[in-house]
Amino acid sequence: MLIVHIVLAALLGGLLSLDRVLVQTMVSRPIVVGPVVGLALGNPYAGLQIGAILELFWIDRLPIGIYIPPNDSLAAVAATSAAAWMGRRPDGVAPEMIALAVLLAVPLGMIARIIDVRIVTANNRLSDQALEDAKKLNWRAVERKTYLGLARVLIFYLVFLLAAQALLIPLTGWLYPKLPAPFLQTLTLVYYFLPVLGIAVALSTLKMRGAVPVFCAGFLAAAVALEFFHVW
Repeated sequence: MLIVHIVLAALLGGLLSLDRVLVQTMVSRPIVVGPVVGLALGNPYAGLQIGAILELFWIDRLPIGIYIPPNDSLAAVAATSAAAWMGRRPDGVAPEMIALAVLLAVPLGMIARIIDVRIVTANNRLSDQALEDAKKLNWRAVERKTYLGLARVLIFYLVFLLAAQALLIPLTGWLYPKLPAPFLQTLTLVYYFLPVLGIAVALSTLKMRGAVPVFCAGFLAAAVALEFFHVW
């Protein structure tokens, strides 16, 4: 059922994305979130493709200082969910579906960033209040404010993913069959262009001499291995 599909992706994706503000063990990165959510939804390969594309696409957007990057975690969950649902068809997930899901999910990451900024601002006020409570040795109040801040983030992630999937999955299912052949061919080109764009972004962040050839060789080996295991 679609409702079960959406709720499962929202719960799993929301919990994994909480790592962005809680422990920060990198499990919230798209390259991790995509395959894990895809595995739960029955299509880990599509999740790996989407996660890798979004990981490279925003790899130079790091949360340094006061900068809050686009929420690539939520975008990866929404795109993977849409692709996995479309992949229930007999012909599976076509490259055009992956490209369409990514293109429709990228704006969601930008929208989520706007809300992230507001949540961080609200939690900063909680932090100031917690410092005042700490000065009074009121540790229970500090604990409550910490949990409240985490609850705000988790609730936002869950609500956002539920709403995003409720919009993205029907939109993708309605739009994809109506696309003309030339547009589908364009999406196929986009499917192969997105990793190239992501690699260009990733290479722009490398400053070590000789790192570019090593990176390219590693990427080529990984791509060949993925295609081999996918075929077999």
